[in-house]
Amino acid sequence: MVMPLFDTASTTDASTALPLGVTVPRADLAVSGPAANGTRPGARANVACYAPGVRNLEIVYIAPGGDWRVQALPNVSHGVHHGIVDNLPYGSRYGFRAASAEQSLPLAVPTQDVDDDGGQPLLLDPYGRAVDQRDGFLTSVRMASDFDWASDGRLRLEWRDTIIYEAHVRGQSMLHPDVPAELRGTYAGLAHPAIVEHLKSLGITAVQLLPVHFHLDEPHLQDLGLTNYWGYNTAAFFAPHPGYATKAAQQAGPQAVQDEFKGMVKALHAAGLEVILDVVYNHTAEGGPDGQVLSFRGLGEDTYYRTDGNGKYEDTTGCGNSLNFAEPQVVQLVVDSLRHWVDEFHIDGFRFDLAVTLCRNAANEFDPRHPFLVAIAADPVLSDVKLIAEPWDVGYGGWQTGRFPAGWADWNDHFRDAVRSFWLADRAALESGGQGGSVAKLADVMSGSAALFAASGRSRLASVNYITAHDGFTLNDVVSYDRKHNEANGEQNRDGHGDNRSYNHGFEGPTEDGVILARRAQSRRNLMATLLISIGVPMITAGDELARTQQGNNNAYCQDNAIAWLDWTRTPESHEMLRSTKRYIRLRKEFLAAQPHDFPVRDEQSYLYWFDHAGQPMSMERWNDPRHRVMQLLLGSDDGTLAGLVVVNGSNSDVQITLPRITAKGTPHTMFELRLTTSPLHELRQGTRVAPGEKDLLEANSINIYRS
Repeated sequence: MVMPLFDTASTTDASTALPLGVTVPRADLAVSGPAANGTRPGARANVACYAPGVRNLEIVYIAPGGDWRVQALPNVSHGVHHGIVDNLPYGSRYGFRAASAEQSLPLAVPTQDVDDDGGQPLLLDPYGRAVDQRDGFLTSVRMASDFDWASDGRLRLEWRDTIIYEAHVRGQSMLHPDVPAELRGTYAGLAHPAIVEHLKSLGITAVQLLPVHFHLDEPHLQDLGLTNYWGYNTAAFFAPHPGYATKAAQQAGPQAVQDEFKGMVKALHAAGLEVILDVVYNHTAEGGPDGQVLSFRGLGEDTYYRTDGNGKYEDTTGCGNSLNFAEPQVVQLVVDSLRHWVDEFHIDGFRFDLAVTLCRNAANEFDPRHPFLVAIAADPVLSDVKLIAEPWDVGYGGWQTGRFPAGWADWNDHFRDAVRSFWLADRAALESGGQGGSVAKLADVMSGSAALFAASGRSRLASVNYITAHDGFTLNDVVSYDRKHNEANGEQNRDGHGDNRSYNHGFEGPTEDGVILARRAQSRRNLMATLLISIGVPMITAGDELARTQQGNNNAYCQDNAIAWLDWTRTPESHEMLRSTKRYIRLRKEFLAAQPHDFPVRDEQSYLYWFDHAGQPMSMERWNDPRHRVMQLLLGSDDGTLAGLVVVNGSNSDVQITLPRITAKGTPHTMFELRLTTSPLHELRQGTRVAPGEKDLLEANSINIYRS
């Protein structure tokens, strides 16, 4: 075996404890100027790593074309080990290793595991910009940042005008017939004109990508021959996942992977689409206390991870560990990572997985004034991007929807549950002779869940409305299955949520019964239309516009196959759903043209008016009567005109409605035009004009939408 060379270093050098990671030394910057920070030739590096659990730390590294070398980091400043390394050019692979003495013996072969002689594992740099996986172990890679962005920059679209599309880099293009085979399932595939044109023609404004940070598969999935397809198992917070790059980019190396990712962002921006990343900072891929030693566990387990007073892990994520956001260096790590993705990759925003864990204080309680939230609010870069919380975790007091501070939007599970209940669970109850709920909860979420967000001082636009997400049934499956069918996950169908508020409309799963198919199609339209006409920020799950199915699997996190990939085969159902979704998005944009940009929570009467089926103002009795499942919502606007009228019929009977006579702020109007109905009569009735005070037909379990 080739023995790594051990470089000696003086007891102190000119290195600095900040910035963390591998950077150009300050002395070199002073001589060469700031431009040296982004160029490839420089070999000298300032290496700094926060490792409070290690007495002596070494860097083990190999320059391109060179041999493995080892150098001790001679300086320690408040837990940060740092030193100058003279032969660490861009493209070098490296990792850290705890040393048992001032100068340890070099390892014969660097490894991720503790060797037979008691040597220490090679650890990833928490600030590493790329991860290389070869020879059976992982290393960090020193990266250059140069890329031809031309005039590209963040788009900064208004929240009011945002329509989010939650997608998976791999699943989006894996089966698309117009994407070349070598690009399918990659960053380049997502940026292919065929995919971009679909997104543009659909009308969405932002693509929210499931995790793209470097991640690993959990051991139990490897034992089952499965992978963590969703990627919620991050091992490196600064590095893009190389598995989503083309084979050509992977073979060319980390720089090509990084450039392909940046090219994807640039292409989506050129099409007017923002890029939002789903980020996982609540836990790491090291798992529970008996899991792998990859980075944080070897550098300072008791600091990086939340533990009780006896060193036992406090896990609020369900993934074995929780990062310790009561520790300032952990907060700094995440803030630096976020800023890196904005500055280096031009990312427009973030959706934070299990965000409550990021805001738990030293007492393990959620704090809406947590230092992490304060740090983001005070940061001139991060306070200017879209911030979306998944406002819960699995710990005590973990459900915090509506409690995040100004500047954040929350995934609104109240919206999901209320809409599914009204259109599906209630319908199932009614059709079996039971009773559904009233219209009150549906009206509340359609109008932006004002009371939910008022206490935090936020508007209705703090509500990210969704009916489906990556986690759960697809839109097609929520109308086709009463029960989850997760057998393919290898856990005997024990995983995944059991409370889905779904309805199969009389038959479980696929059927050729035309009546059932028609009822399912109308329910899909009702759900999508409700999502897109409600106040708040809508999020569509990729493939719902194509009536995609996961065969009843509501937890497809480990299904890197056709179960989870988008099926682009055009069927009558997918064609009809795509056309309807485009129609609802166009109408939403028409409605919003004159709407407020920041729907206030305490000024409802300026633009929201509620009526019953007879065109009379809704009474408290009507709101709470489960037998009364018809309501009319008249939307006003800033200029006093009427934006439109939404009429909902959640009963199993057709209803003759009387359109309201009221005008917004006294402005007269003489006619309503029916722009769409979710009933099968849309093509026949579109364009029908009805005067205020006149009657119109509203079919059972359907929505009519009019423009004034």
